[in-house]
Amino acid sequence: MKQKSWDIHLEEMMEAGVHFGHQARKWNPKMTSYIFTERKGIHILNLTQTARFLSEACDLLANAASGGKQFLIVGTKYQAADLVASAATRARCHYVNKKWLGGMLTNWSTIETRLQRFRDLEDKENMGLLNQLPKKEAANLKRQLAQLRKNLGGIKYMTSLPDIVIIIDQQKEFTAIQECITLGIPTICLVDTDCNPDLTDIPIPANDDARASIRWILNKLTSAIREGRYNSMEIK
Repeated sequence: MKQKSWDIHLEEMMEAGVHFGHQARKWNPKMTSYIFTERKGIHILNLTQTARFLSEACDLLANAASGGKQFLIVGTKYQAADLVASAATRARCHYVNKKWLGGMLTNWSTIETRLQRFRDLEDKENMGLLNQLPKKEAANLKRQLAQLRKNLGGIKYMTSLPDIVIIIDQQKEFTAIQECITLGIPTICLVDTDCNPDLTDIPIPANDDARASIRWILNKLTSAIREGRYNSMEIK
């Protein structure tokens, strides 16, 4: 698929506050090349760099989607949780937005077993079988189901490891990044001024705290996935 602009406009990024970094004293020196200036003790990100890497990420995602690849979006911080769920659902991606369980990728066989348990309990609930059990047993199984739904609901239909993982907050999701590195799964990660861009395959310099910034970046990434899938269907 040829490269395209993906309608990435600096004015829109500024309106969404994508350019606002953290306090200068909290910065990671490895982000130097992505920082434009410092203003009132706050680092300001270079949006030209953001546009460049975001476009590269969109190209990768669209190409992968056209080839039938699977994606996982991870964002468990409270500012991002609902945005991750809605964006992932629209693009038919898997997602984790409540809690990253250690080993979710590196111990995939165990997670597969838990997913099967999750699906079995849901089937029993949908058929009304749980209500036919003794009250105490039913209550226990419903508690199990609620916990599984909370932790694994976004990956219920994930049958294998994802091909690409999109991560919203590098600091918050450090365990997820480490698991991706261990398994060699490519990552696309929002990197604020306190992050280490070397830990991800495609770092997107951006404000990872403001909801407007997270929403804007996610919309671009998931639009690329949807377009890649659509183009794949047209080719067929």
